[in-house]
Order: sequence, then C-alpha cells, then structure tokens
Amino acid sequence: MAFKEKLLTVPPPIEVAGRRIKRYHVTADPAGIAPEVERAAYAILPELLPEPDGTAPVTFVVLHRGDDDGAYLNAYSWVWDNVLHFGGAAAGQPVLGCPDRDPTHFVVTDKPWIGCVWELPPIVHERDAWVRHLLSPQVPDVDAYVHDSLTAVTTGEH
Repeated sequence: MAFKEKLLTVPPPIEVAGRRIKRYHVTADPAGIAPEVERAAYAILPELLPEPDGTAPVTFVVLHRGDDDGAYLNAYSWVWDNVLHFGGAAAGQPVLGCPDRDPTHFVVTDKPWIGCVWELPPIVHERDAWVRHLLSPQVPDVDAYVHDSLTAVTTGEH
C-alpha cells in the first residue's frame, strides 16, 4: 500500500457529557467529512468517555474517514492528572466488528488499537499542550489548553 498524506482540519471545540472536546478531522477528501458521518460519530462519543476522576474534564478526538467505507472515531481523554484514556468506535469496517459497510453505523470497538499513522499526529501536540498549559504552570489553564490545537493542514506536518 502506497502512503499518501491526508488532510487535517480542526473544527471548534464542543462539549459532550460534561467534557470539553477538542476535535481533529482526517480525510483525503478536500470537501471534508460528510455531515452525516460526523453526526453519527459524535452521537456515539459519550460511550467512549471515562467517568470523571477529578482531572480537568477534557478530551481530544480524531475522526477519520478512510478511503474505503470505514470511518473511525478515537477519543483520548485526560485522566489521573497526566494519563490518556482511549475509547474507539468504527463504522463501515467489518474487520473491527462493524455489522455492515455503512460509514454512519458506528459501534464501539474492542481492539486495543490507539490509532493509525494518519490519526497519531495530534497525540504529540496534545501531550505537549497538556504539559504546557496544565502541568507546568503554577496555575493550570484549561481554557488555554482547549484553544491550543495542532495547526497543520496535513497529517504529516508538525
């Protein structure tokens, strides 16, 4: 399989189940992710979030529309002060337990996979932003963290 970069966009943050959600979208399609796929992905998001534990309730997600029927939602939530909790869902990908090839029919996955090569770049940025805004300063700044997103336009730019 030949590797080709994909486009990375950063929609505005949203709130879901009491958590502030930073968002990254990955696709090869210049038109972006279809609205019906985005709606279906965010509808299953609450099932991917951990219970509150006293850590700032912040999550970042990567919604990836594959080149085939697949769509993937990776939710990375900060817990235990400095640890990432992972929850994943997929649609249209039978290998991951999806019942059909419908890219809007998301199901929670049971694989321990944290992301593919196109989904991983935001993790590096988010780790550094968490340290910069919450762990290093005398006074943690959740708002600054929520508004500090990766600015690359492809998954290969850092």
